[in-house]
Amino acid sequence: MKLSFLGAAHEVTGSCTLLEACGKRILIDCGMEQGADIYENCELPLDPSIIDAVFLTHAHIDHSGRIPMLTVRGYTGPVYATRASTELCTIMLLDSAHIQESEAEWRNRKNKRSGAEPYVPLYTVKDARKCLEQFEPHTYLESFPVCDGITARFRDAGHLIGSASIELTVTENGETKVLLFSGDLGNVERPLIRDPQKPEKADIVVIESTYGDRLHGPRKDYLGQLTRVVQDTLDRGGNVVIPCFAVGRTQEFLYLLREIKRLGLVKGHDGFPVYVDSPMAVEATKIYDGDLMDFYDDQTLELLRQGVDVLHFPDLHMSITANDSKAINEDKTPKVILSASGMCEAGRIRHHLKHNLWRADSSVLFVGYQSEGTMGRLLQDGAKTCKIFGESIKVAAKIESMDGISGHADQKIMLDWLGGLQNKPSQVFVNHGEDEVCDTFAKTITDTLGFPALAPYNGAVYDLTTLACLEEGNRTKIVKKPRKSASEQAYDRLLEAGKRLMALIEAYRGRDAKVLTSFRDQINNLCNKFDK
Repeated sequence: MKLSFLGAAHEVTGSCTLLEACGKRILIDCGMEQGADIYENCELPLDPSIIDAVFLTHAHIDHSGRIPMLTVRGYTGPVYATRASTELCTIMLLDSAHIQESEAEWRNRKNKRSGAEPYVPLYTVKDARKCLEQFEPHTYLESFPVCDGITARFRDAGHLIGSASIELTVTENGETKVLLFSGDLGNVERPLIRDPQKPEKADIVVIESTYGDRLHGPRKDYLGQLTRVVQDTLDRGGNVVIPCFAVGRTQEFLYLLREIKRLGLVKGHDGFPVYVDSPMAVEATKIYDGDLMDFYDDQTLELLRQGVDVLHFPDLHMSITANDSKAINEDKTPKVILSASGMCEAGRIRHHLKHNLWRADSSVLFVGYQSEGTMGRLLQDGAKTCKIFGESIKVAAKIESMDGISGHADQKIMLDWLGGLQNKPSQVFVNHGEDEVCDTFAKTITDTLGFPALAPYNGAVYDLTTLACLEEGNRTKIVKKPRKSASEQAYDRLLEAGKRLMALIEAYRGRDAKVLTSFRDQINNLCNKFDK
């Protein structure tokens, strides 16, 4: 019985863990990396065609984004997920595939001009559609067989609608162990969804640590914080730009904005417009509007029973086309703009930042975790300028962060969740956190709960029977080369042009003497011009 850590080890994104037990190979998540790379990642150590099952904790791309790649490379087995995660992946993975195809098209235009090899996308829309056929939805607390010796069930992780912790009961060589994978644990008392469901028993635990070194503090007044930012910004005549993850966070803020409008909390700006500028967010909101009664919290269920439309209100505009998006910034009416991506790394949010960051009357409100190396983190940390689409933009807008709204559990919530176990696990593995945070949280677990805990590195392999470390993984950080000056970059391009010229001269070997003489004279003229 072995466990290999293949992603989100001493890093926050790209979750992927391999369990080998009962003669089977099972992946828990297969996510895409987002933001800066800290450690060199190992390749998947096996052919996807021999993987027997994949479990998905939730639909976010840093957990699901490489599953279509498995299908492309020969995986034909089931992808176990909750029904809500399955539905959300129908939009998220297709959107990811569209991005892969668009990037390939852009790269190949450049490669064709330079003579480089064609770039092949990680997967296509067709591949993503095929992958979605492999999804097998299950409900929370439903126990189901995976293979001889392994059963599984999902517990509500409270992070995103449909998010789950995964509990695997494994019997091998007459010994039974309960393995628990936390997935991303959610914050408590959030709009729409339930709090994380505590586990009962586990021998081996793999737990995330995104906020493993800090506390959210007492539950914040979400409505009050959001009302203050909207009121102050609209009073200044500016726009409130909210970088929002299209799935989950956007819907939570629609819920809050509906409440603000219903209660008339923003004064003097009746009917202020709210724009959702993300096709994926629009599609995700349709899924939230569907039959997801099994996933909502009691407060939301009561509103739905009363016939309240919890995500829609007057003056809400759903922006889908590129022209819709452009029109938002052409309209000078002060407004609230919810747009993806949540860390400002791609998508339409960058256009809204370009149009609003330089405006002292506007505000940018961060409402979620900003990973190290992302534009969102740079702005949150006080950057004075940023580059968007090659243009340097002055940061004059008011940069705000909403306290306590994080979709992730903090240290206390994670310790309460882990401490709810009725037994002492033989080992806790900490992953899905920034480099130092993983180690800090592992020590906190041991100091507070007395559970043995450690933070494995990418590529680390552990024997779950003896708890021996079979491979330590990669502990060498990626050394970033200093960015070259404009002069150095220009000189590199000149060298490339020189190499091209030499290749062309070689290609002219054997040509007519008159042509060669003309070619030589033009080169000499060029040399004379610059030999000063």
